[in-house]
Amino acid sequence: MQPASPSPSGRALRAIVRKDVTVALSSKAVSVPFVMVPLIVMVGLPLLLALLAPRTAAGMGQLADQLETLSPDLVARVSGLDPDQQAVVLGLVYLLAPLFLIVPLMVASVLAADSFAGEKERGTLEALVYSPISDRDLMLAKMLSAWLPAVVVGCICFVVYCVTANVAAWPTMGRVFMPTTMWLVLLVWVMPAAAAVGLGTSVIVSSRVRTFQEAYQLGGVVVLPIVALMIGQVTGLMYFSAWLVVLLGLVLWLAAAALLWLGARSLRRTELIARL
Repeated sequence: MQPASPSPSGRALRAIVRKDVTVALSSKAVSVPFVMVPLIVMVGLPLLLALLAPRTAAGMGQLADQLETLSPDLVARVSGLDPDQQAVVLGLVYLLAPLFLIVPLMVASVLAADSFAGEKERGTLEALVYSPISDRDLMLAKMLSAWLPAVVVGCICFVVYCVTANVAAWPTMGRVFMPTTMWLVLLVWVMPAAAAVGLGTSVIVSSRVRTFQEAYQLGGVVVLPIVALMIGQVTGLMYFSAWLVVLLGLVLWLAAAALLWLGARSLRRTELIARL
């Protein structure tokens, strides 16, 4: 028995996803941040922190004062380590954890910003609007075009970050300390949700503006909550425990569902035609 052939709707959906990813990656405006930001966040920062944090903490003699500003639960997590190891674990395991979410957010936002605004700039939106695919499938294709690459890049960056952290901090730690349970939850539960929030926001925005730069700049606002999470850890208001990460993922998935619902309601071919 021959396997059933894909439906016309499924073929159209895959064609749009394949075309969007290929076109986006061929653009320097998309590919440059697509590559540079993960390299800086997942390689440069952990390498720099792993090498300099112990020397800085020991040389300045301020680690004890810094610990007083952090959450007591977080301080208890590192209380059994020597000062150099405390500096490494605080930086690489906890303080940089929110930055990991910037990668899928950024990748999804860039690709989603190119989804409709890029079509307008390239003059290909009219052909897309009149393509034989439902509004729902069109929205789904645009979402998958940004979400799937963001999740793949997030998984690759997770592996790169863990390898970089373990290798760079080996002289201080003397063991493999990454990934922790919290980071595994961050990868499996929170990272895909962060990508969904980024693309949901950018698809809605890019369907209403005329240029890629406008869509990318407005969509970049979703990074602000990540900055707030970092500030919350530094000031001692909270720390990235496994349970907090589970709760954060739930919030992000709910926000992503709301954005998807709004995007599906706002995506109407008549509105897109009016903006051509």
